[in-house]
Amino acid sequence: MGTDKEVLIKEYLKALHEDNAAVFAGAGLSAASGFVNWKELLREAAEELGLDIEKETDLISLAQYFFNKNGRQRLSQLVIDNFSADAKINDNHIILAQLPIDTYWTTNYDRLIEKSLSEAGKNPDVKIKQTDLALLKPKRDAIVYKMHGDIERANETVLIKDEYEMFHENNQLFSIGLKGDLISKTFLFIGYSFEDPDLEYILSRIRVLMGHDGRNHFCFFKRVNRDDYNYLPKDEADEKFRYDSIKQELKCADLERYHIKPVLVEKYSDITDILKTIYQRYSRSKILISGSAIEYKQFTNDEKNARLFIHTLSHEIVKAGFKIASGFGLGVGSAVINGSLDYVYSTNKRKISDYLILRPFPQFATNGLELPHLWNQYRQDFISDVGCAIFIFGNKDEEGNVADADGVRKEFDIAVAQGVKVIPIGATGYMSKILWEEIIRNYNKYYNDFPALKADFEFIGHAHHDHHEIIKRVIKIVNTLKNGR
Repeated sequence: MGTDKEVLIKEYLKALHEDNAAVFAGAGLSAASGFVNWKELLREAAEELGLDIEKETDLISLAQYFFNKNGRQRLSQLVIDNFSADAKINDNHIILAQLPIDTYWTTNYDRLIEKSLSEAGKNPDVKIKQTDLALLKPKRDAIVYKMHGDIERANETVLIKDEYEMFHENNQLFSIGLKGDLISKTFLFIGYSFEDPDLEYILSRIRVLMGHDGRNHFCFFKRVNRDDYNYLPKDEADEKFRYDSIKQELKCADLERYHIKPVLVEKYSDITDILKTIYQRYSRSKILISGSAIEYKQFTNDEKNARLFIHTLSHEIVKAGFKIASGFGLGVGSAVINGSLDYVYSTNKRKISDYLILRPFPQFATNGLELPHLWNQYRQDFISDVGCAIFIFGNKDEEGNVADADGVRKEFDIAVAQGVKVIPIGATGYMSKILWEEIIRNYNKYYNDFPALKADFEFIGHAHHDHHEIIKRVIKIVNTLKNGR
């Protein structure tokens, strides 16, 4: 992955962890869902005016010409005709909605961002008019600012030159809000062409105010490719490719003035791959510790040492910057919580939810579901929120005898099915030992993308190794998985 892409991933992950990541979405975000871009929206208008849409670059003026001739109703009808379809959200919508992004700005008229957030179980607060800013939706998870309007209010959308020129006069609160977010948050511009004069005005004001101290933002552009011009005669194609390449290079350099770092991709699907990498690495900062124990003899005869191992493991995981998720397993959960809290209270940080997610298993059947079915549903939901799962011990009482815990096995299988990276610490014995042996026997099945970690996985499978060294190897594994290398 190129340097620019790695910088984007690293910086945006940092913003996600600091709760100051934002998205600015343009028409390109909705293109994969079947909605048109500006050029296609105005193709019919251009034809009616006797113009060639392929030759037009100032589409705002084109919309104004059509308005001058036909009035607003015809333009509003074009918006309705092109954006009223019940389109499906695409992969990029889904990934963004799963990330902890609470600020979305968009010039799109469609409702796909709001729909994707709702389908991800989030509660979006949508702002379309200035008066909406004074109303706060209870328990909102994200704010969606639709600065150019909404399909349901087609006659109020920002579309023509008159409306762009009056935007800052008529929408001062939107301008102020966007300025504040651009100064305090890290934006990812996706599907946006940077042709809108209202955003350029806002960016220029920030540049004047902040000078060289502005926050870095990122955007995607598809690199100009010679194959895109094969529909033209060769000489004409060569010339157009040369011209557009120069123009793209100049545009990218100009955006740097506003602290916007362009990331060029070869094809649009590369954007989805980058977003998947961001989501994957973010999710791997959350680690499930799965396990249960009524005894610890396969690891150590001293129960205190076993609990100290769990305590220290949890402490070091949190110290390394990860968040722990625990289902409060018998004989394991208390030590996990104590180890995590030991680190939290040793610092000046007191927001426990930043370090620990506790999800005790339900103990009574509810909603007509028997406990086994309820527990499976619970596990599916719980594990879907993490990127790594560590398995320790894994035994239970079965009619007075110690048996391997089938619940730990189920959590392992669910994690693998969901693409979660599984790390059984075989040294702790019982079900974790069985799972560790499966990993070692089929290492390439689970970790073909991380061959260098095999020696560390082999090390954590043996109880005679130093307990502190086992923990160090586990921390090395989860750090490598999170960083992707």
